[in-house]
Amino acid sequence: MNHVRAIGIGILIWIVGVSVYNLSFYLSILEDAQQQANILLFMAVIPLVWFGAKQYYKKDSDTHGYWVGQTFFLTATALDALITVPVFIIPNGGSHYQFFTDLGFWLIGLEFLTITVLYWYIKTATKKKNQTI
Repeated sequence: MNHVRAIGIGILIWIVGVSVYNLSFYLSILEDAQQQANILLFMAVIPLVWFGAKQYYKKDSDTHGYWVGQTFFLTATALDALITVPVFIIPNGGSHYQFFTDLGFWLIGLEFLTITVLYWYIKTATKKKNQTI
């Protein structure tokens, strides 16, 4: 596994995800702006992680999608702990504890893993299986 490559892609996913989350507060679709931001982030993660997996697997087809997804998620988690929470959450009355114990955070983490494993299985594992037949 190319850790530097996976972490770099994870950083890009995090940057776009945080941007979508923050920009969603400027749209007035739902009355609850926080819920709206979480929904948009949840929806944005799907194509972001799919695209990230696509970029990663251009040069590595041997690493299982679980490990790539875990690296993407752990990268985003570290950046959330170091940047997102202190800059965006704490000034609005939140805390690290509230952020990391929120069910939405863990659902997005599951989404990271599921999408990367699905990409790996659909695009990589099936190709290898077809080549051996």
